Amino acid sequence: MAENTWTRAASLDALEEKGRLVFRRAGRQIALFHTPNGVLACNNRCPHEGYPLREGGLDERCILTCNWHNWKFDLRSGRNLYGGEGLRTYPVEIRHGEVWIDLADPPVAERRAQILASLAEAREDNAYERMAREIARLHRLGADPLDALRETIHRSSERMEFGWTHAYAGSADWLSLYDENEGDDELRLACVLESVAHIADDVLREPRHPFPGGVRSWDEEAFVAAVEDEDQGTALAMIRGGLAAGFGFADFERGLSRAALAHYNDFGHSLIYVTKAGRLIGRLGCEVAEPLLLSLVRGLVFATREDLIPEYRGYAKALARWGGGTNGAEPVPADWQGLGIGKALARAVACSGVSPIRLFHALLGANARNLLTFDAGHQDRIRIPIDDNVGWLSFTHGITFANAVRRQCSKFPELWPSALLQMACFSGRNAPYTLDDEDGDSWRVEDVNGFLEAALERVHDHGAGEFIVSVHLLKTVLAAREELRAGLPPDVAELLSAGLNRFLHARLKRRQVRRSVYQAMKFVAYDG
Repeated sequence: MAENTWTRAASLDALEEKGRLVFRRAGRQIALFHTPNGVLACNNRCPHEGYPLREGGLDERCILTCNWHNWKFDLRSGRNLYGGEGLRTYPVEIRHGEVWIDLADPPVAERRAQILASLAEAREDNAYERMAREIARLHRLGADPLDALRETIHRSSERMEFGWTHAYAGSADWLSLYDENEGDDELRLACVLESVAHIADDVLREPRHPFPGGVRSWDEEAFVAAVEDEDQGTALAMIRGGLAAGFGFADFERGLSRAALAHYNDFGHSLIYVTKAGRLIGRLGCEVAEPLLLSLVRGLVFATREDLIPEYRGYAKALARWGGGTNGAEPVPADWQGLGIGKALARAVACSGVSPIRLFHALLGANARNLLTFDAGHQDRIRIPIDDNVGWLSFTHGITFANAVRRQCSKFPELWPSALLQMACFSGRNAPYTLDDEDGDSWRVEDVNGFLEAALERVHDHGAGEFIVSVHLLKTVLAAREELRAGLPPDVAELLSAGLNRFLHARLKRRQVRRSVYQAMKFVAYDG
């Protein structure tokens, strides 16, 4: 260590008399202890929640106890005996009856590695406050806070057994807000924290589920076929082959979008996740491309295919009839009001002669109307069948899926028919759970820009106890904002802003205790 990093902290006589002292320099507080092992020095603030360690207990083994939460440290090494954050200690020398300590910081690369290792421990413990501290330490070090997210993605991708979850998708949206808030370190670190913590929560106690190996040349047709056949090994091998050939996300995007829309996949999540993957890779760099793409493709392979269940079997027939509709009257959101799945599909086919964007706007408005008129009392009904388990979050999917549709179909227009029909599936599925007499006027938004600003303030400090709730707040607000900014017919814009307004003020019932018991009893009565 360079000599100029050493500084006089106290006289040895004064320390021996009091047993412990606090030395302050340039914002630091360093506790000095006179022990049977000599003079030892450490940060005065407990790394847990900042309690002054000078007030802690010290035994003959040099075990220092923080008396606030009983954390214990080996004062000689700084090791946390409970496996949490360690305590920084400082080299000490006695020079001519004076206590000198070395204030030199470890090299940046070493400190960065220590922080990321500690962050990994925090994720494994699902310790939200500790994750926040480690991300703040990374920022204070001058490193890129997004390294915390990059490292989290690498460590988590194989632990998502069935591929992508809302945690990755939410990270893409949090990064959008991160970039919008340049200069506001507090808001930016909040975006990183929410991303990292949601991923940690989703993979908590999950083992690794290694991806099948192999490398094959990228072939879009063969890739789509492999996903259709649920052949994970072949589909993943093609992604690896494309990456090895230097392909970027744009080279895979059409194949991924086709595979996502080949069915009414995973209640629309598949296409949403494709759009978010592009944003994440574009923002975080090619170093996260492989883990994100492999996990995304795993999700496409394992996705539920709702169009294969009876309620949605009209989808394939509607797709086969696409294009035979009239170029007549302009479709409007009210055309789908109250229509179930079958009639909603038929209505979409009847309008298939108009331009896709006109039909898109009408279907977006229909789904926004559903959000605005959801029968919130349905949340409290107990004696209903499992397939009626519909709630607020189900209604938001109609908006977020629509946003993904416009993005991907603008790039690949041949996908409009399947995407628009799936928007009709959303409308038809949710319409039976709406009220005709809901007072939409009370939710009308006059100042849309001001409303969106307030909505984003709510998102930044959402207060939601579950990540699944906070991520739906986030993605619905951003999807609606993007559609409103893209330009909508006035009636559609009014429905979308009013529907979002009502959702943001809604009570979300998340645990259906009695309903779950009722449905379980009905199930076992039939099947034992």
